This record gives sequence, C-alpha cells and structure tokens, in this order.
Amino acid sequence: MNRCAWCGDDPLYTKYHDEEWGQPFNDDHRMFEFLILETFQAGLSWITILRKRENFRRAFDNFHPEIIAAYDENKVEELLADAGIIRNQQKIRAAINNAQVVMKMQEEGLGLSEYFWNWVDGKPIVNHPKGMGDLPAKTELSDAISKDMKKRGFKFVGSTTIYAHLQATGIVDDHVVDCDFKPKG
Repeated sequence: MNRCAWCGDDPLYTKYHDEEWGQPFNDDHRMFEFLILETFQAGLSWITILRKRENFRRAFDNFHPEIIAAYDENKVEELLADAGIIRNQQKIRAAINNAQVVMKMQEEGLGLSEYFWNWVDGKPIVNHPKGMGDLPAKTELSDAISKDMKKRGFKFVGSTTIYAHLQATGIVDDHVVDCDFKPKG
C-alpha cells in the first residue's frame, strides 16, 4: 500500500499515518490533545512526540482541559521532573494557559473543534500534492488562525504549528495523490 513518504517505515509512524493523520473528526477533547501535542512538537520531530504520547496522556490527565487549566506550581514542578515528556517549562506553562483559554471559549459557547472547523465552513480543504515537496509549512489560512489564536491568548501557536495541526486533524487533507490512506468521502 502507498503512503505519504514522511512516515517512512517506523511502525509507530505508519500506524499514526494510516489510522489518524488527516482523518477528519469533530471532538473537542481530541482536538485539544492534538493541539497540545503540536505545541510540544514545535522545534522537534513528530516521531519524538508520538513516542512520548502515552506519557503525555498520563502526565497531562488524559488532556482534559478543565483539569489542566487548574494546574498549580506544584504540578508544573512535577511535570518538569517527568522524564517521560518534553520538559520545557515554557511549553508546559503554555499547555496550562491554552487549557484556560479553551475553558473560556467553552464558557462563551464555542468548542475548540467548532472553532477550527468554522475556518473552513465545516468542510476539509483537500489538496492534491504529488509529493512531499508540494506541501507548504504554512498557508494564509494557518497565518490567520495563528493570529486569531494569539489574540485569544493561546501560546505556542505559530503558523507552522497551526498548519501541522490542521493537517493532523483532517481540516486540511495533504495526503499525496497516490496515498492509499486518504480520508473516505
């Protein structure tokens, strides 16, 4: 079966590509998990994050924003001591901050999944890249979302991070044309 070249032949990477990457969903909790993982990925390889994903789930209370939003300094110190995750103080504090922003959005009646899907009128943008060289690192859409998210108070949400998030969550379909794992429908 044909896959996008970026996942190589690492079993964890191919499983992620085949079963998750670029598959659209509408679930706030899962959307938050992807957002937090993407923010921790900034400056690192995605395989590094995938290998630590279960540790992140454990350390960050399975990515429940209502729990993370209430983290205190003791929890920050605990996370900084956890060798199973990326121990970057700025990213840890950004995750807490971002959970607080998500909770504020929910209080205002806007779910995170709805927020992202509103940018594309609820329909994935389907690109038809012939190869990996045809994929941008960011777009005007990711620029606009990044700018809006920063205005809302999110941190570690640069345009490149947001574009990777859009790809991962299926809001943008960037599977190459001969990939056998493109979303159905």
